[in-house]
Amino acid sequence: MSKRFRFLTILVFAAIAGVFLFPTIKWYFFVPQDMKALAASSRIQIRDYAQQQARQDLDRLEEAATGGDAYDFGADMPYLVEEARKGYEAANRDFPEVWTAENILRGFFAEQDLYDVLEDHYRSLILRLKDQKTQIVELGLDLSGGVSITLEADRASLVDRLGREPSDEEVSEAIDLAVEILTNRIDQFGVTEPQIRRQDNNRISVDIPGDDDPDRVNAFLMGRGSLNFHIVDDEATKQLQELQMMQPGWNPNLDGVPDFVPAGSQIVEVVSNDTYGIDRTEYYIVVKSDIQEFGLDGSHIIEAQVSRNQITNDPTVNFVLDSEGSDLFARLTRDNVNNSMAVVMDNKVRSHATIREEIPTGNVQISGGFTVEEANELATVLRTAALPVDLNVINQTAVGASLGKAAIDAGLMSIAVGLILVVIFMILYYRGAGIIAVLALALNLVFLTALLSAFNLTLTLTSIAGIILTVGMAVDANVIVFERIREEYRLGKSAQASIEIGFQKAFWTVMDANITTFIAAIFLSQLGTGPIQGFAITLAVGIVCSMFTALFVSRLIFDVGTQVFKRKKLKIGWGK
Repeated sequence: MSKRFRFLTILVFAAIAGVFLFPTIKWYFFVPQDMKALAASSRIQIRDYAQQQARQDLDRLEEAATGGDAYDFGADMPYLVEEARKGYEAANRDFPEVWTAENILRGFFAEQDLYDVLEDHYRSLILRLKDQKTQIVELGLDLSGGVSITLEADRASLVDRLGREPSDEEVSEAIDLAVEILTNRIDQFGVTEPQIRRQDNNRISVDIPGDDDPDRVNAFLMGRGSLNFHIVDDEATKQLQELQMMQPGWNPNLDGVPDFVPAGSQIVEVVSNDTYGIDRTEYYIVVKSDIQEFGLDGSHIIEAQVSRNQITNDPTVNFVLDSEGSDLFARLTRDNVNNSMAVVMDNKVRSHATIREEIPTGNVQISGGFTVEEANELATVLRTAALPVDLNVINQTAVGASLGKAAIDAGLMSIAVGLILVVIFMILYYRGAGIIAVLALALNLVFLTALLSAFNLTLTLTSIAGIILTVGMAVDANVIVFERIREEYRLGKSAQASIEIGFQKAFWTVMDANITTFIAAIFLSQLGTGPIQGFAITLAVGIVCSMFTALFVSRLIFDVGTQVFKRKKLKIGWGK
């Protein structure tokens, strides 16, 4: 293998490592702390932030336009200028020389259009940061603080609900719904970046960074999710829609509940998934909150599926109610013909439609211009809502943020001290060759961190232990190579021949030792969980990096010294 090929290979790997490392370096060293906090916000918090900032910018522009302000907003808001240009082109008007607030407003057909661009800008800004966070080495709960909880589905509660032994598919659907409900509830409580995963044996793992208050966490973990049918207060909803048209970005969390919303009614948001895959508020409606008189509990649903309208061929959602639910739904629809009914899941409207006639049979069809995806999603929500299952906490661990910071400092200190001691030993004992080992070790750490970043692996205390162990193994591989080279050199062979034979003899020794450890690490990563898995993955990645740097990088540096710079002697320890 030629030196040029080795050099180009190392150069390519170093460039790739730089690409993978860039997001992590940028995140931890160049992204302001307030932007990190926004990126870690819940979806609802991001929405409220984007709407609030959009409202402020809209008010600022309108105030400047009304006052005849000649300030050029083009430099501050280039994204607005880009959209305003489209409006000017559509109207066949010339672009202004200065993009004042008045000129920007003229580029939009309606105030709502301008508000939408502003909101999308702020939302996209934070979501891009969220995307960037998926490309970095993240900190585990033991380093960042938070709560780790393992929940187990209570199969007996499902038996009580159904009156029979549930099938495996029904249990799976119930747990899937529980995961969705927990995700929505945790997000509503403002807890950031929850990691909720299904495990074997009907268990759910919940990791919540940044919140170490077990009582607060239990408040939303142990409650049940809700899916109900509510009658819409059409009169109050009409007034609310007029308010939303007059005031773009109106939000009850920011503006409060209007006086025309009567007692016994509540404002709920109608949501859909936006292009970023999060719940996006389309508008707000008013529903009558008394579920006993003006609604129906979704637990009465026993089956739901998607079909097609025989006339229009549009997707519809059909569901079947149990006998008690059929009687309640018949009364509800009989008393509210021509009124609207909303499907509300965890205080979010997933669908609403007008009641055309009494439905006495318990076989209900919902139509409303659904796409196939929307119909399937609604059917899944309705079907799994019939399978409420209790969740029992079988393990809960809380870690404070201060403990996490202390662990980070201790881990970094361990790596730094270990690295310094290894560097001192290698240079003192192996002299010039020790410097080569140190360079290879530094490159090994760069490659290791880059791979952890590329796969968005989470750094924990055990992962740090794996890194420290990797440092020792990387040096060990170099020590084996150096000792083989020194043996050949002491026999009187030339520097170049000693390097060639030394690497050949050391190759399989290094490979055997590292491959056996690598196999053990792979098994640990597959069979282990939690900290053990993190340690095993870090160790496996570190082994690959250390073998590459010891056998590839070190060899290139030795060859450059003897073949390019024509050095006849080796500085590979004291004595010959």
